[in-house]
Amino acid sequence: MPISHYLKEIGRGARGAKALDRHQAQDLFGQVLDGQVSDLEVGAFCIAMRIKGETAEEMCGFLDAVHARLHTVPAGPQPVVVLPSYNGARRLPVLTPLLALLLAREGLPVLLHGMRTEARRVLASDVLEALGMAAQTTPGAVAPGQVGHIATDLLHPGLARLLATRAVIGLRNPGHSVVKLMNPCAGPALIVSSYTHPEYLDTLRATCQGLGLYALLSRGLEGEVVADPRRLPRYDGFVAGVHQVLDEQQPGTASAIDGLPTAIDVASTADYTRQVLAGSLPVPEAIARQVAHICQLARQIPPGEQP
Repeated sequence: MPISHYLKEIGRGARGAKALDRHQAQDLFGQVLDGQVSDLEVGAFCIAMRIKGETAEEMCGFLDAVHARLHTVPAGPQPVVVLPSYNGARRLPVLTPLLALLLAREGLPVLLHGMRTEARRVLASDVLEALGMAAQTTPGAVAPGQVGHIATDLLHPGLARLLATRAVIGLRNPGHSVVKLMNPCAGPALIVSSYTHPEYLDTLRATCQGLGLYALLSRGLEGEVVADPRRLPRYDGFVAGVHQVLDEQQPGTASAIDGLPTAIDVASTADYTRQVLAGSLPVPEAIARQVAHICQLARQIPPGEQP
């Protein structure tokens, strides 16, 4: 079925656009993922949603469509911590690999998924490979205490195609919001997510509640889920969708972080990560707190329960 009737609803501008219900959003997004619509319609969908913005009900529908189609990572013996990583380094080193390895050191299985959506940024996957961890070539289970990372196109090629439209249009689209909250695992998972702009918090919070997620939500570092090492952000936790504030944002910004490189290249970031893991440099307090909150939430997920 063409999506023109949906475009008429969502494409009437910031004031005239109407939100879709969850079923409509699932149908629309499913057609986009399945490649059943033209490039022109995909572009119209991206621009219309960029102007209108996603509602929580639409996000739930989009994620319903994604979860029905993903090539999932097999379930392991305990819940997986899922780290979406799509932004990479812009002004500060990408520290998502450090977060992943600190969590693995606590005995948790960690899965990082992502892809390049901006040409000139250093990705978390680049740093993990420099640290000797090759990307998965097919979705595979992650053992406790290990870090796995996988490219989005191996989870769903249609989702990767949608994300890649950013290179043509120059703007984010609902795919970029969806990957922040999707569970690519065939079993229980804790989703670590982030937001850049405070106005997105309410939508993401309502989506986590609507989907009954186990999740940790906070302001991230330049779009990455890892905490900015210079600040102590607010942390919102979700246990089967039930919301709790774990930490309030603390005022102030640190002028310097011990050992944090000023360069954002792969080699400098990998070297800093090694030094922190070896104990020759301290774990930034914001990231240490994030690790503690993730561990606390992961312990509350019943084995075998699908979020």
